[in-house]
Amino acid sequence: MALVETVLLLLLAVVVSGPVARVTRIALPLVQVALGAGIVLVTGHSVDLEPDIFFLLFLPPLLFLDGWRIPKEDLFRDRAVILELALGLVLFTVIGLGLLIWWMIPEMPMAVAFALAAILSPTDPIAVQAIAARAPIPKRLMHILEGESLLNDATGLTCMRIAVIAATTGAFSLTEAVGTFAWLALAGLAAGVAVTLTINLAKGWISRRWGEDVGAQILISLLTPFAAYLLAEELRASGILAAVAAGVTMSFSEQGGFRNQALATTRVHRAVVWDAVQFAANGVIFVLLGEQMPSIMARAAEVVRGTSRPEVWWLAVYVFGIVAALAALRFIWVWTSLKLTLYRRRHRGPPPKVGLRLTMVMSLAGVRGAITLAGILTLPFALEDGSAMPSRNLAIFLAAAVIVVSLVVASLALPRLLKGVELPPEPDHERETSEARTAAASAALRAIEDASHDMAEGKPNPDLYSDVASRLMAFYRQRIERHTPTDEDEAHEARVADDVERRLRLVGLAAEREELGRLMRSRRIDEQTGRKLIREIDLQELRFS
Repeated sequence: MALVETVLLLLLAVVVSGPVARVTRIALPLVQVALGAGIVLVTGHSVDLEPDIFFLLFLPPLLFLDGWRIPKEDLFRDRAVILELALGLVLFTVIGLGLLIWWMIPEMPMAVAFALAAILSPTDPIAVQAIAARAPIPKRLMHILEGESLLNDATGLTCMRIAVIAATTGAFSLTEAVGTFAWLALAGLAAGVAVTLTINLAKGWISRRWGEDVGAQILISLLTPFAAYLLAEELRASGILAAVAAGVTMSFSEQGGFRNQALATTRVHRAVVWDAVQFAANGVIFVLLGEQMPSIMARAAEVVRGTSRPEVWWLAVYVFGIVAALAALRFIWVWTSLKLTLYRRRHRGPPPKVGLRLTMVMSLAGVRGAITLAGILTLPFALEDGSAMPSRNLAIFLAAAVIVVSLVVASLALPRLLKGVELPPEPDHERETSEARTAAASAALRAIEDASHDMAEGKPNPDLYSDVASRLMAFYRQRIERHTPTDEDEAHEARVADDVERRLRLVGLAAEREELGRLMRSRRIDEQTGRKLIREIDLQELRFS
């Protein structure tokens, strides 16, 4: 019962956090962290964050969904920038920040300092998305941040693993470190791709022969990231990269040969289920993070007592020094990377202007989250000789404090920096959308015409099929005319007409729903019929809302 009550309390905190964030206008992650800390202070009970369980329960589905939904064109278009951030920036941060921490805190062994720097170097995809919900980060920049955060976890965790081995054994091999990283990355990616392709092939074969079960299809999609993660971990590869690769593969599978596997009903229900999973898991992560804070902060005096500067306020100096160093290192890397990228592309025409404020936005948007805390908690308690790991509690305290401070700084600074900032122009997708709608409508015309002829062949009333087909084809011809304007004025008028039609349809659908509710209350239609008709209206409203 205690476990059930704990889970329900966590979910209740997630539900309450939304209204509180909207009323107080405080960033949602900070509200959830505060609620988690409040639960511990009020009840006196907290959830022990087991890193292995945390990684298994929360990371696979969330990273899988991010890889599934992130725009692949943007991901591949900016692949050079994303890889520079996910690989180069992480290594740059590990070296720079590790040396700084070792210099600031001489009592902390160099290997532990580098382990702390490694786990602080990757940004958190969940935290990045949560901050983006409050600050209107430009789409392309957001896609770069998401792509970076999906990939840099593996780099940071690998660097930490190597630093921990050096701390516990006192030995370090560059060749072994490079080989370990290559295996983690390549085997993890291969595991994710292989699991998803295998599951999709098996699922498609079963569906074609015996039909499709909506509930089973949704459950399979929920289990896929766990299968990829566990297989990669069994191979001693990166389960994080396996989950991301599984999501990306799922996206390509739907666009390619597997797109006919899922029925429309399955896709609609599956999207709703995944949205609920994402909302709950994201919230629980930050509530759990908040629950760890009171116990970590309570040990502050004990933590600082073992250093050459026993005053508690030195902890604040260390934390703000690390946060400032993270921002500075990120700023230097981003500014240099952008300048080099623009220089390489100078032959394509005048480069877009990238201002200093945009670089600062990119620097501050790299927030840390629960992955950092879970990672630092994996620091072993003892060295290979059985003695206690030096400065373990101090490293955990610094990681937790940096998470909170980075979230606060990003929440306060990003909205102000983004106000009036000059951004490179975003590509206009209106023309592309219109062309796609026209192409889809043309394909529908051809399919309806061919199908109507086949259906009418040999029937005693072929005119019936022809009339029905003509009505449907008229609808698609009207769509083609509306989305093929001859000049800008017609294009603007078509957009206005679409907006007017959308609003009028929503008004009509609302009136339909109200009337059906009145008929159900007056018992003029039974409840089952009313629910069926209201569901049809809901599905239509989804299209226009």
